[in-house]
Amino acid sequence: MVSIPNLLLIAGTGTKSGKTSMACKIIRQFPELKITAVKITPHFHETTPGLVSISKENGYVIYEETEKNGLKDTTRMLKAGADKVYFAKVWDEQLFEVFREIMKLIPEGVPVICESPALRNFVEPGVFVIMKSDTIHKHKDITHLLTLPHVMFQFETLDSLRSIPVKFTDGRWHSL
Repeated sequence: MVSIPNLLLIAGTGTKSGKTSMACKIIRQFPELKITAVKITPHFHETTPGLVSISKENGYVIYEETEKNGLKDTTRMLKAGADKVYFAKVWDEQLFEVFREIMKLIPEGVPVICESPALRNFVEPGVFVIMKSDTIHKHKDITHLLTLPHVMFQFETLDSLRSIPVKFTDGRWHSL
């Protein structure tokens, strides 16, 4: 397990559990940090406008999001104020290798927020957030992640939170 203290990692108990909403709320909370956002998925669906290919190999593609208008998760992160947003489509077997490639694009010490439940199997982030929701469309079994250090939030109460109890100091994310 590799320690990455400048990483805030977000997982969810299913689709539509609030992972991207949490990332956007934190990005808006800390505009001065110039956060880099990353979304990693194992789903190789059609590429949408605004995604500029950075690296493509057998089993993965890394893009930079350039489109601020739209409803995609990556455009929402950019619109929320992320300095850069990277999107990767990758098979789980190559996940850590591809994440390391993305991290090479990010200056050392820059705060990173990443949406990828499977990445937690390889890294120890500064903060690990789990989102849950009562209105999940597809449940994901993340039981094994619940035993790891984390903070949990309910999607339905996210808007009522004035701020997310995290901070970034000395190159590291901390939960409060």
